[in-house]
Amino acid sequence: MNKEEFNKEIEKLNIILTSKQKEQLHTYYELLVFWNQKMNLTAIIKEEDVYLKHFYDSLTIVKALDLTHVENVLDVGSGAGFPGIVLKICFPHLKLDIIDANNKKILFLNEVVKTLELKDVNLIHGRCEEYALKTREEYDLVTARAVASLDILLELCLPFVKVNGYFIALKGKDENINIQKSLQILQGKEEQVIKFLLPKENSERTIIKIRKEGPTPKEYPRSYDKIKKKPLK
Repeated sequence: MNKEEFNKEIEKLNIILTSKQKEQLHTYYELLVFWNQKMNLTAIIKEEDVYLKHFYDSLTIVKALDLTHVENVLDVGSGAGFPGIVLKICFPHLKLDIIDANNKKILFLNEVVKTLELKDVNLIHGRCEEYALKTREEYDLVTARAVASLDILLELCLPFVKVNGYFIALKGKDENINIQKSLQILQGKEEQVIKFLLPKENSERTIIKIRKEGPTPKEYPRSYDKIKKKPLK
């Protein structure tokens, strides 16, 4: 997907970028290529692939939620900044927090935020289980892309979501995991599952939209080892 195709496709998502935003995305791509020579940020590095599989893919979250009505976002396990940084560029009003356990990737994101002069972005080096001890039910939207299986993500992410806010997972193929017990315990409700194909290459994508219905019990999330060993299902 070249830049012109990218702009046409996101217009179908009702996203129209300014010249500045287009330049920011291009600079972001250049930083990604440069830093990827120093550390393993992504295996996807060809420009057309980045615009399709990282930039466009990140923006498909608008299929599930109107971001113009969202104020603050937490991106869990953002890695090289997907979807968080892309969302911030395209929706500058968002107050964005990013948490990742890999400090090298946080250093890269610091450089991106500084170079692109992005405001209201907070980068957190740490683990969700620890961050949740002091920050709970504060975000309108929590999102995660290709981080872990859905049953694990629910316990890691739902504690951060405000009541009546949303957790949205961006996945590849539908995992067909039974999450009803997890949702019951963590106080979430599955509102929507959106399945579609990426333009051009037609690879499968799934968006899972979860609404927070009540406060998550304080004993969650458990330690990651416990979550991984015995997910809530």
